[in-house]
Amino acid sequence: MAFDALKTMQVHGAGRIARFAAQALRDYASNTEAKTPKEYWDLVQTAGERLRSARPTAVSLPNAVNYVLYGGRTAFESGSPVADIRQATIDSANDFLVGSIAAVKVIGEIGAKRIKNGDTIITHCNSEAAISIMKTAHDLGRGIKVICDETRPRYQGRKTAATLADYGIDTTIIIDSACRLFIDKADRVIVGCDAISANGALVNKVGTSQVALLAHESRVNFMVAAETYKIDFKTLTGELIEIEERDALEVAPKEWMTQHPNVKFHNPAFDVTPPQFVDFYVTEKGLIPPGGILAMMKELYRYSDGSMSIGKAFFYQ
Repeated sequence: MAFDALKTMQVHGAGRIARFAAQALRDYASNTEAKTPKEYWDLVQTAGERLRSARPTAVSLPNAVNYVLYGGRTAFESGSPVADIRQATIDSANDFLVGSIAAVKVIGEIGAKRIKNGDTIITHCNSEAAISIMKTAHDLGRGIKVICDETRPRYQGRKTAATLADYGIDTTIIIDSACRLFIDKADRVIVGCDAISANGALVNKVGTSQVALLAHESRVNFMVAAETYKIDFKTLTGELIEIEERDALEVAPKEWMTQHPNVKFHNPAFDVTPPQFVDFYVTEKGLIPPGGILAMMKELYRYSDGSMSIGKAFFYQ
């Protein structure tokens, strides 16, 4: 099931999560049968709600689901028959999928312009958008070197390192706690993004805030690659972004826990980086400083492609 694949992190990376959810909901909408529009829409909405609940922090997931549902809901509320509601939902999903993939490419092109020849880059976790910047810089002949921390406890940094090395980029892995030793060798840090709050704060894989603090202390440029659908519109109304707590078995094996029953565990999957530690976000709409996120939210809320207001779709629950 799609829910299980998301919950167990068989699919990870905010952009991949978003597209996986949009595709899963599209497939469900395509194959679900119902006699009445209300019966059909109730089924599709319930499926969307379940997908949204799989990962509480990565706002790309609910935003993708909301985007898909918004198109179907518009058709449902206009009194359309089941076939039209189905098609509207499918069209919204396809629109999101195409836009998501295109955004990663554009982010790579925009971000690579800020990479200088011979730059050494530190990166954390595994981000399609961040990788797109580094690959594009490499394609432009910038001769970059990349240092990937392991990103414990699930070691997503190893996946990033393998991807970059296979692409021909000079790549090194370090343990997370060695970042201070290597920050002075870096010209910039590039990370991905799971959510952006209205005040410009970054929510990303746990450990990101420590890397950002080191970059700030060492005057190293800190760039965040982020599609605009990772902006959390609910933070406008005062809601906080929930930080997902994952199973302690990701940190220590069951045998060790049994031997040391009095040891407690916390395994947060994400942390929050204050906006003052972020130099700018690289989005498909351009470079945005943390202080410009609110203006971008207003722009997205107003924007319409003729059928859907993007920001309003992200507000939809």
